[in-house]
Amino acid sequence: MEGMNGVKLTSTLAFRLGTLGAVMTERFSARLAAHGLKPKHVGLLALLESGTATSQLDIAKLMNVAPSLVVSLADRLEELGAVRRERDPMDRRRQTLALTEEGRELLATCTAAAAELDTELTDGLSPEETEALRIVLGTLARRNGLPAD
Repeated sequence: MEGMNGVKLTSTLAFRLGTLGAVMTERFSARLAAHGLKPKHVGLLALLESGTATSQLDIAKLMNVAPSLVVSLADRLEELGAVRRERDPMDRRRQTLALTEEGRELLATCTAAAAELDTELTDGLSPEETEALRIVLGTLARRNGLPAD
């Protein structure tokens, strides 16, 4: 059905990006499930690798999730040996998270899975089109306060 300005919902960028994002999230989630992970686990690993935040509270703020979810995510990652909890030497009440070598390897595995999905997604595009897509998505991400690298 067309909107008031003659544009179909399915032709809008918002609808297409949302639908494509849902499809890619589902595919990524399926690949992560083989490792007992969900996308938010991988997001936490990536955040720790970036060095942006280490306290569970700061991580929750950056991920825009409840602190209790970060605790749950960290519990699972700790079970896998991917992170370790440490007391903050400046404030013994705070716990920080540190990425372990196993965590770095797990993140590399998940990154490879995401790169495979990139290849599938851009199959049939020229290298120039793929790079243009990467640049535009990076710009849109930055403008919306998301990581763009």
